[in-house]
Amino acid sequence: MPESNESRIPLLIIDDNLGSLEFLSAALKQQDLQILTAQDPEQGLELVRRHHPGIVITDLVMPNMNGLEVLDQIVRFDPNINVILMTAHYSTESAVDAIKRGASDYLNKPVNLQTLRTRVNVLLEQARRRHRALQLESELLDTSRLEGIIGNSPAMWDLFSKIRKIAPHFRTVLITGATGTGKDLVARTLHKLSPVSKGKFVVLNCSAVVETLFESELFGHAKGAFTGAAADKMGLFEYANEGVLFLDEIGDMPMNTQAKLLRALQNQEILRVGSLSPRKVNVRVIAATHQDLRAAVAEKRFREDLYYRLTMVEIRSPSLAERSGDLPLLIRHYVAYFAKQYGKSISGLTTRAEIVLSRHSWPGNVRELENVIGHSCMMASTERIDVPDLPDYLRAGDKATLDTAGSGLHEDGLSPLDEQERRLISEALVQSNGNQSQAARILKIGRDALRYKMKKFGIESLPN
Repeated sequence: MPESNESRIPLLIIDDNLGSLEFLSAALKQQDLQILTAQDPEQGLELVRRHHPGIVITDLVMPNMNGLEVLDQIVRFDPNINVILMTAHYSTESAVDAIKRGASDYLNKPVNLQTLRTRVNVLLEQARRRHRALQLESELLDTSRLEGIIGNSPAMWDLFSKIRKIAPHFRTVLITGATGTGKDLVARTLHKLSPVSKGKFVVLNCSAVVETLFESELFGHAKGAFTGAAADKMGLFEYANEGVLFLDEIGDMPMNTQAKLLRALQNQEILRVGSLSPRKVNVRVIAATHQDLRAAVAEKRFREDLYYRLTMVEIRSPSLAERSGDLPLLIRHYVAYFAKQYGKSISGLTTRAEIVLSRHSWPGNVRELENVIGHSCMMASTERIDVPDLPDYLRAGDKATLDTAGSGLHEDGLSPLDEQERRLISEALVQSNGNQSQAARILKIGRDALRYKMKKFGIESLPN
């Protein structure tokens, strides 16, 4: 049975000459290729938007719109689409201009069919590999989850292992880690995997509570305990009975409240403010902080006895810098999440947008990444997030990569993106032992494009 259009890779040919269209269509026909044709450039661009072809072959000289203008619009739509330009008026200057503007290749008419087939097949193989990589990435995402936590790095597998071991048995746990590393997700996962998963998960952000109301929030109060206490009030400890109480940013808890918390943890009973009758509770407590509690103990800002009570079981949530290999997985997850939330068909990022994100140091960790992808999905107008869709501070370049003058250029005058591109080209040439055709295949660009970029960056066949 022939393959459905959904399983074949679209290839679009744009040429105002009908005979040329028919000839190229017949010459390039193969089983897993869906060939689309257009005599009019505007019609061709509409097919690009509708079918998102992996390859576009376009004539250079056409009425109303020339091939370079078609190329510009395709690159704006998706820089990952490979565009091959054909012309009977070949010149080195026009070839360089085309490659500079994003073309994968530039061929002279009449086109040598064997050359065209070879180059199309190379691009098709790259498209197949990208498609398979996306499939594998999707499968990896499915198998790299623990409840709401995503990760496939050694640091995350270690975290998953600790959570699974601790969840069935803990009474108190301390989660440490920098801001934005997902300590709340770790706490929720511990609750879901614990024997009290059907009980409540109650959250108190210690940094958001007024000091004078802390004890009342945590333990409740009796009627008349203070001005305004018009009725008995249940505290969060009681409310979380037979469940989990999550004390976020416990380092901000007042010292006098810490003493009463320690007593509640030790005796599993609480005393409402203004009451003389203790109440038994059965609560598992998870505390979290981004602070160094050991230093806080030394500075007399945190009780030493409470510290040791909490750190009997401690889990550290790693920063994004410690698990940088998880960045593509997390990007894929957040793109899918926000695309669904905004009702958009966004499949991923362009290569140059991926480079920008890979160069960033992510001081805000996973929370910062989530905000960046959320912003970018909202701004994106095509199926792939591109550099203009990213927040301004990322487009300006991570400050860590800029020189002391703040110009965004390296010492040799290259921008961070150009420097990354030059490094990738040099590595490919070394890997291929100077074979430019093989290096072009590694980089997934045309050989002419590689030569142009080598000349641009002053790269010899075998860099030193």
